[in-house]
Amino acid sequence: MADRVVCTIADGVADVRLNRPDKLNALDMAMFTALADTAAAVGETPGVRAVVLSGEGRSFCAGLDLTAFSAMASGERWRPADDPTTTGADGRSLGQRAVLAWYDLPVPVIAAVRGHALGGGLQLALGADIRIAAPDAVFSVFEINWGLSPDMAGTQLLPRLVGPDLAAELVYTGRMVDAVEADRVGLVTRVVEDPLAAAHTLAARIAAVNPDAIRADKGLLRRAHGPLEDGLAAERAAMGEIMGSPNQREAAAAGLEKREPRFT
Repeated sequence: MADRVVCTIADGVADVRLNRPDKLNALDMAMFTALADTAAAVGETPGVRAVVLSGEGRSFCAGLDLTAFSAMASGERWRPADDPTTTGADGRSLGQRAVLAWYDLPVPVIAAVRGHALGGGLQLALGADIRIAAPDAVFSVFEINWGLSPDMAGTQLLPRLVGPDLAAELVYTGRMVDAVEADRVGLVTRVVEDPLAAAHTLAARIAAVNPDAIRADKGLLRRAHGPLEDGLAAERAAMGEIMGSPNQREAAAAGLEKREPRFT
């Protein structure tokens, strides 16, 4: 069996691809495990400064594998949360970890979405910091069509992007959202003809600047939904750590000398 997720790393960018194109990168237990394990490996790899997450073939991810729904229809309980052996020490299910492992990475994650991003596929895209979509991309919180609720962190991440009322409509109806509407409502960052190329261009730009500042920036942006004073205190603390540090001094020197920086 081919690896469910393929990861290559070059020039500080991890290129991560769901690798089940014949099934539109549908999620089975092996895919859930591969996503969580790959994110953990990327997080432990020195020198990774950005991640591009995409799917091989014509779709990002069409959601849960149909064999799971066949099992459900026959009365069998099937979902990653049902298996206690796959629950993390923090209580998160395997499905939640497959998404939040990317959300929790200290470096930026950019999802390049084409074709389907349905159900768990949409929730996986929500785990990225930035989503770049192709004109043919379609999105849906599809779980209600199978009589289910989203259980891969989608109920917590989606309202932060599109607001609570639109999130409620999408969750309650499971309706399809095309790329134009997704761009308009903030579900994606932008729509381009070649999202993978655009994602790599952006990742390369991120990988070329002070990695300490980028990691601090990601942590600070995640605090934006908490109390303002806590976020302001975190800003001050981050600036105190970064200013005068070796990579910050190198960034300043490179700018003054009009050369490429050499970060450690």
